[in-house]
Amino acid sequence: MTASCRKWSTNSERLLVILGFLFYLLNIAICCELKKENMDFSPHRGLHEGRYRSPSLQDTTMSSSHTQKNRGDSTPLPPINERLAFLRPSRELLEYYRKKIAEFDEEHEDLVKQLEQYKATFEEQHKLQWEMRQREEEISELQKALSDMQVYLFQEREHVLRLYSENDRLKIRELEDRKKIQKLLALVGTSEGDVTYFHKEPPNKVTIPQRAVQSGDPYARKLQRSGQAGTKQAPLKAPGKQDRSKEGKKEDPQILLLQVEALQAQLEEQTRLSKEQIETLLEDRKVRVEETQVQHQRDQDKMKSMTDKLNKTQKLLYESTRDFLQLKFECRANEKSWMAEKDRLLRELDRCREQLALSSDPEQEREHEREILRLSLAEKAHRHSHSEEVKSLTEQLAQAHRLAEMYREQCVTLEDELGKIREEGDVGREIFKVTLNIGPDQDLAILDAVRQGNKKTQKIQGELRNLKAKIYGLENELRIG
Repeated sequence: MTASCRKWSTNSERLLVILGFLFYLLNIAICCELKKENMDFSPHRGLHEGRYRSPSLQDTTMSSSHTQKNRGDSTPLPPINERLAFLRPSRELLEYYRKKIAEFDEEHEDLVKQLEQYKATFEEQHKLQWEMRQREEEISELQKALSDMQVYLFQEREHVLRLYSENDRLKIRELEDRKKIQKLLALVGTSEGDVTYFHKEPPNKVTIPQRAVQSGDPYARKLQRSGQAGTKQAPLKAPGKQDRSKEGKKEDPQILLLQVEALQAQLEEQTRLSKEQIETLLEDRKVRVEETQVQHQRDQDKMKSMTDKLNKTQKLLYESTRDFLQLKFECRANEKSWMAEKDRLLRELDRCREQLALSSDPEQEREHEREILRLSLAEKAHRHSHSEEVKSLTEQLAQAHRLAEMYREQCVTLEDELGKIREEGDVGREIFKVTLNIGPDQDLAILDAVRQGNKKTQKIQGELRNLKAKIYGLENELRIG
């Protein structure tokens, strides 16, 4: 916007310089022609000196009236080509304009190059902003993926804890089964043969063998501790209940102790896992809150900077538009003044040519002098009548001013009397209020006095209206006259 405004201003300045130079050359050419004509006809100057005085006065009055008429007329100016057609080209003028045009072309090329540089800079800035936005989106996606991975990790750890609890339950059950087998063997007795067990159907659950963790990972150590003592569902299912219901015996204290230890270890692991989940969620929440605050602050700063840029751009637009309109107005005013000057010079040139033609022909010169003498006598009579009329109008104006001053003084005095009468009326009203309880004759007298005061007031108001109407009539007559 500033570049365009500067371009407009430079173009207007160039136009002003070119037009000024053109009219300067026109003035020089006219002066040279006048000097040549005066030099060619200098011997006849002493003979016709008295003859040229009255035509110059007449031509001056005619030129002044014509100039005022041209200034008062609001006709559009002719185009530049028509105005330039009256000029006489020369080598110096052509060289000057060629030089100016070359300078303007070079300046235009420089401006175009600067615009291209600005365009490349803007494109690079836009590209960097776009890449930064893509990186921010990738970072947000990675953060989301990290949060999902943490959730999956906690789910897997819970699943591992459930597997360890199932493993502990199966171990306890295996221990119970061995004890039952030992009791049954003790009741039946030992035999030398082998004992073979057959399953009609495969077991519903698969036992996963437990491996020892040798790494230094804290998560692996936690899993190992949870695998050693994690049995949460063992007391719920309690596979020995059917045997207790059948046999009606108490469970072994060693089995109960193992179940309690497994439950305690599982509870500790669950508590630790819950704490880690809560800490992770709080940390994730803190990170998200900080990111939201940073993004909000960034948006606020960006909005503030954009608002400041918008205000600066609007101010620059207003100033550039105002300067452009001012330059345009000045350019048009200069063009009008130059055209008026050109018309005046052309009229003077025509007048000089007419004088030259008259000096060459004595008969036409005598006729012209007679016509000028008649016009001068008519003009003197017209001026005399005009001066008399102006004098009479001036006297009428002074008399009207005196009458207006007199009427104003009368109005002021009448207004003073009206104020006094109103004061007397107010006093009469006060007296009437004080003497309300006096006889009827005094009441009638007071009423008569009040009526008379009202009549006087109305009469004075009517006179004031008449005087104001007269004053307004005189002022209107003065304006019309």
